[in-house]
Amino acid sequence: MPIATPEVYNEMLDRAKAGKFAYPAINVTSSQTLHAALRGFAEAESDGIVQISTGGAEFLGGQYSKDMVTGAVALAEYAHIVAEKYPVNIALHTDHCPKDKLDGYVRPLLALSEERVKAGRHPLFQSHMWDGSAETLADNLEIAQELLEQARRANIILEVEITPTGGEEDGVSHEINDSLYTTVEDAIRTAEALGLGEKGRYLLAASFGNVHGVYKPGNVVLRPELLKELADGVSAKFGKSAPFDFVFHGGSGSTEQEILTALENGVVKMNIDTDTQYAFTRPVADHMFKNYDGVLKVDGEVGDKKTYDPRTWGKLAEAGMAQRVTQATQHLRSAGNKIK
Repeated sequence: MPIATPEVYNEMLDRAKAGKFAYPAINVTSSQTLHAALRGFAEAESDGIVQISTGGAEFLGGQYSKDMVTGAVALAEYAHIVAEKYPVNIALHTDHCPKDKLDGYVRPLLALSEERVKAGRHPLFQSHMWDGSAETLADNLEIAQELLEQARRANIILEVEITPTGGEEDGVSHEINDSLYTTVEDAIRTAEALGLGEKGRYLLAASFGNVHGVYKPGNVVLRPELLKELADGVSAKFGKSAPFDFVFHGGSGSTEQEILTALENGVVKMNIDTDTQYAFTRPVADHMFKNYDGVLKVDGEVGDKKTYDPRTWGKLAEAGMAQRVTQATQHLRSAGNKIK
């Protein structure tokens, strides 16, 4: 199937919300990790989301120029071609973009998709994220309003993060403290500023103790039940049930019960990066340790081309990451739920 059209993406999100499941959103940094994600979704018979962060886009742009837009566009165009060979629907998304990178990342990408739509084509990406969590809520929502309007014109869904996610990702970091919990007042102000769909559809990354990266059990206190409080508070004021499409950030390392509670309370997308990075790298490390004398020319020997050929260990990396993606679809209940 091709990359999801805007209509298919909206259907994907509607089905997830109604069915109380969510799509894994898998960060990719190369054509190889893209194929690993696509393979994992296909083997699980799950539609899904592939996303590119600012750091990932910079890496994809090549270390000579490190151009984020070039990297993101190149991988998206590649994805539009290769995704046709996989029997699932895939949405393309850009991950965390803070204020100082908007002009070098999200705004140019929105403009590019707007031009495509004017020419009668589909947008290049199906959604983009604005991460204003480091700004005051007033400034965050003011910028979100501008981006939402541009996204609406480009037939794109916007993702907004209104309060911080702890830890660090691509240079954006927040302490682990009480600010990691969105309040009902925060949610109401968001609805007042961005509407509840009439100004354009958006995904809401609300905070319930989420932390990026790796952490041991007990170090982070997740409260996914908070999402119900936010939804109920907004519903009471605006008279619309299930008003938000929630996103679960910092999903790596979460317990199955925490994930299930989040699903029951409106999460339709969960970001996974740390776990899939490890799943990709672990088989490579195993191969290198087991074939030390082959991948290196030790003591004047010539090594073994079959072991240091990138295709040899690359296939292992793809399989490892694909397996972790499939596992994520099972945890999020999207496995077997692809649009027929």
